[in-house]
Amino acid sequence: MNIAYVASEIAPYSKTGGLADVAGSLPQQIAGKRANVVLFSPKYGSIASEQWDLFRVSDISDLSLWLAGRQYCFTILQKQDKKRMLKTYFVECDELFDRPGMYVDPKTGKDYPDNDIRFAFFARAVLITLEKLGFKPDIIHVNDWQSALIPAYLKTAERDHPFFKDTKTVLTIHNVAYQGLFPQESFEKLGINKQFLYPASPFEFWGKLNYLKAGVVYSDVVNTVSETYAQEIQSSNEFGFGLEGVLRDKRNSLFGVVNGVDYATWSPENDTVIKRPYNANNLEEKLENKRELLRYCGLSAKRADKPLIGIIGRLTDQKGFDLVEEISDELFKDDITLILLGTGDEKYHKLFQKLEKRYSDRVSTHLKFDEHLAHLIEAGADIFLMPSRFEPCGLNQLYSLRYGTVPIAHKTGGLADTIINYDGNGNKRRATGFLFDEYSGEALLQAIRNALELYNKTRSWRAMMKRGMKQDFSWKKSAKKYLELYEKALGIKAAT
Repeated sequence: MNIAYVASEIAPYSKTGGLADVAGSLPQQIAGKRANVVLFSPKYGSIASEQWDLFRVSDISDLSLWLAGRQYCFTILQKQDKKRMLKTYFVECDELFDRPGMYVDPKTGKDYPDNDIRFAFFARAVLITLEKLGFKPDIIHVNDWQSALIPAYLKTAERDHPFFKDTKTVLTIHNVAYQGLFPQESFEKLGINKQFLYPASPFEFWGKLNYLKAGVVYSDVVNTVSETYAQEIQSSNEFGFGLEGVLRDKRNSLFGVVNGVDYATWSPENDTVIKRPYNANNLEEKLENKRELLRYCGLSAKRADKPLIGIIGRLTDQKGFDLVEEISDELFKDDITLILLGTGDEKYHKLFQKLEKRYSDRVSTHLKFDEHLAHLIEAGADIFLMPSRFEPCGLNQLYSLRYGTVPIAHKTGGLADTIINYDGNGNKRRATGFLFDEYSGEALLQAIRNALELYNKTRSWRAMMKRGMKQDFSWKKSAKKYLELYEKALGIKAAT
């Protein structure tokens, strides 16, 4: 199969969230396994050509396209991974992408007002480049709203294009809350016949233009990043954010595939950041990492015999910090240590700063992004807290399992699919963590206290740690499932 994988961000070149991690790992796993893979992303101003040894593709030049009534010129830069037989292409158009932020203007804190043009341009530029390269894709795999117009273009403006006659599309939704909503007038900029815009059409959404909705309707296969999330987003507005009906209509070609983990980077035996590498057979070294984490965060290493809870994430309601706020007074009645890393809503900044001031010997707050500290927390904490209201997949619980850091999480999305709950009803020998069903502070507090009770039973706690460390959420498994999705897409009859 020829696979063109399209994403608006790719680690390590560009990143705002989990999409970048997926785009940086999945294509590498697929390349060479019954598939030739090319990868596309915008060339943002933060991506230095010299740093990444990017070179201009010389045999295709003078690239341009008309959009929103004017001509945009662009070039294609390439990075070749010879080891993986993977070619990564960057669409370079400084006017649209050479900016301080990827989606949001840091000066205003708001989305760039021309994001509709920027990512419509990106979609069309990818199609033009594929034809110029002579890479005829069997599958174009797009991700989220930023590239969701590609399936729409192939079924509308490009539906008679002979080069893409047999091409099928797969759309991965990483978070349905982000849909690419624009004024309906933006449709006139896309270069698509106005006959395709009408009330309740694939493009129209409550009087607005919706890029993700168009992608869902026009894609041959849609998937989300966990099986439970695939069901949740069809169930109600709470999870589907208005697209639940559209997704239900797509249910026969809607699937869930849990994200994978790059264990070369995120595993305690391979981690080059932590003080002492370890595995399930020498957990004593994890205790040394706990002491190092305490020292690094300015807390006494004497607290190494007390349960240490780690939190890494965006400080928002979606991530469950409203529940943490609700139970904060009760939580510290237990003799715990808490280390937090993340940024987000100002009210939660103030909450954790207040907790740090009140419990200065037990709480360490780090309101920033810090990859180094993230590794130290995964290796040094006993418990990892993820009380998210909803969570399409989640990666930190997967990291935590591998590091023997027992997760406590809300039973939703990928958290429900990847953590086996310790509920005392016959699954004690299988459990890898603690889940709470009801989204409430009381339920979260009870889950934490259940975990603390088991923590004091050293033998049982260590057994749970080891079970988590033996779980396999490698990209190898996920890549196999994506190859199966591609085969499903190729088996779907062409739309009339």
